[in-house]
Amino acid sequence: MAYWLMKSEPDVFGIDDLKACVKKTEPWDGVRNYQARNMMRDEMKKGDLVFFYHSNCKVPGIVGVAKVVKQGYPDFTAFDPDAKYYDPKSDPDKPRWFMVDVQFVRKLKRTISLDELKKIPELEKMPLVRRGNRLSIMPVQVDEWELIIGLE
Repeated sequence: MAYWLMKSEPDVFGIDDLKACVKKTEPWDGVRNYQARNMMRDEMKKGDLVFFYHSNCKVPGIVGVAKVVKQGYPDFTAFDPDAKYYDPKSDPDKPRWFMVDVQFVRKLKRTISLDELKKIPELEKMPLVRRGNRLSIMPVQVDEWELIIGLE
């Protein structure tokens, strides 16, 4: 099993939105960064656990846990001209963008803020806390996962 962190803006799609979905499951669509796409397409596996991170909000931070319930498959929103994430260069026969399905596991007892995470020396190599990292999906090492879960 691998561990991940996935960012979403809570006013667009937050942890409570995931919890409210049918079967508490939703496709993680709209990722339009090649590095993040590659992780979803090639590395994320069914059963992997995910930190759900609220970004671009008053207190950005980790708010919950989800799991991957369907491995990477073509992001169908790229083919729909009426969809927010439509990409006219994406071809169903050679898809450019991929997504995974994630399922709500639980909310954390509290938000573990980015500011708090940045102050922990053991997390200094974590992509989330490194300056200039703007990826919406990133791997989390086992020791980082365990440390963060222990902060609850």
